[in-house]
Amino acid sequence: MGSSSSTYRSKCVFLDIDGRIQKVAFSKYCNSRDIMELFCIATGLPRNTTISLFTADDCMVSIDPTMPANSESTPYKVIPMATGQLTEKEELIQNLLAQVVEQFSRVFKINELRTEVANHLAMLEKRVELEGLKVAEIEKCKSDIKKMRDEMAARNSRTSCPCKYSFLDENKKLIPRRDVPSYPKYILSQETIEALRKPTFDVWLWEPNEMLSCLEHMYYDLGLVKDFKINPIILKRWLLCINDNYRNNPFHNFRHCFCVTQMMYSMISLCSLQVKLSQADILMLMTASVCHDLDHPGYNNTYQINAQTELAVRYNDISPLENHHCAVAFQILAQPECNIFSNIEQEPFKRIRQGIITLILATDMARHAEILDSFKAILDNFDYSNEEHVTRLKMVLIKCCDISNEVRPMEVAEPWVDCLLEEYFMQSDREKSEGLPVAPFMDRDKVTKPTAQIGFLKFVLIPMFEIITKLFPEVEEVLLQPLWESRDRYEQLKQIDDSMKELHKKKNESLATEGREK
Repeated sequence: MGSSSSTYRSKCVFLDIDGRIQKVAFSKYCNSRDIMELFCIATGLPRNTTISLFTADDCMVSIDPTMPANSESTPYKVIPMATGQLTEKEELIQNLLAQVVEQFSRVFKINELRTEVANHLAMLEKRVELEGLKVAEIEKCKSDIKKMRDEMAARNSRTSCPCKYSFLDENKKLIPRRDVPSYPKYILSQETIEALRKPTFDVWLWEPNEMLSCLEHMYYDLGLVKDFKINPIILKRWLLCINDNYRNNPFHNFRHCFCVTQMMYSMISLCSLQVKLSQADILMLMTASVCHDLDHPGYNNTYQINAQTELAVRYNDISPLENHHCAVAFQILAQPECNIFSNIEQEPFKRIRQGIITLILATDMARHAEILDSFKAILDNFDYSNEEHVTRLKMVLIKCCDISNEVRPMEVAEPWVDCLLEEYFMQSDREKSEGLPVAPFMDRDKVTKPTAQIGFLKFVLIPMFEIITKLFPEVEEVLLQPLWESRDRYEQLKQIDDSMKELHKKKNESLATEGREK
């Protein structure tokens, strides 16, 4: 509030009375008579003395609140002009004139005061904005530090396992911790906008705020903001809260969320889904992609069930993680400041909510064969007017996007394999320490990158994308060709690994034989 005092700062002038310098301060809201009397008192003259002020070059100075300030080196000369008792009539006229001058002075100062107030308000608003951003970043840092401490503690004790006990205080995570109505907005170039519609988009080049801007652009570009009357500020705040509720896992993090959503956006474009499906279907696909791994703890359903975590108990061992992702998604949407569906009528909202839940639950890989077989059964007679057919298609689409990294160029796809293996190894290390079963494909002592990927490509990815390209043959080259190339590359790497192992084995046998002969 220090700046507000500048609105009432006193004015100072210096007076010269017979060679003596006297400093006098007065408010700019004083009238001329008050100032005249103040000068008389300051210079030792009777209060009713009429005085005149002159500059060093003998220019007369008007005695009123707007008179120019001077300095001690350039004082005004005080010349007494007359002393006498004013008659009652003269005093009345003088008072009247003084009041008129004061009123005029105030009128002329209104604009000046208005300008000062406006500048002061603008400065306060800027300070509030800057302070808000600082608080947001501080809270984000605190949150990251807390997550790191929880993870370190979890490594040492099963009872402090984050995926077993950190879901109890739900509201703390779900409140928008960075309740800033906007984040730094990036202007997307036309080149970026075009690239965003393709599976070749490099998701590693973007910072979190840039990814948020890209997600925001997708909702606008698809017409979802307009068709469902989504409040732009609420859309920003919702995306910020989504970002905050993804953990810093090696793989299941906010970048993975962006990666899956961008692939869905690409599929909508490549397969012309907006022509074939309703806008409600597009909204379900996009929103389910954004929310599909919310608050993922970094340990899969197998661990949750074997360790009997709080999530496994809560959801009776049935897709505990996917059920949790759905719950967190709709707890966020339940907050008015984050509810992007607030302008949708009740019945359409129920259908959209059920559709999003169905899609997120479909990402449980334990249901992979069931979902794929169900879609294959209707593929030859697929009907876009059949709601059940469309639902099965949407389930396969989100599954494709969720595990679509190998569709991307090698330099984009391969780092994701390293991230996934790191997360797998963290889980298998914990399972070993807790005496739980360990899946061979997650065991750092048994799995290699080529062996992990070859089976996944041959028996999961390629068959699923072959099925989807039967319905959309126009994207076969874009989606399937990279998968075939990736399979061939990993098979070559496996052959090299096998050859190296055979070479080492023969070398060790030779050394052992030589040792026995000696």
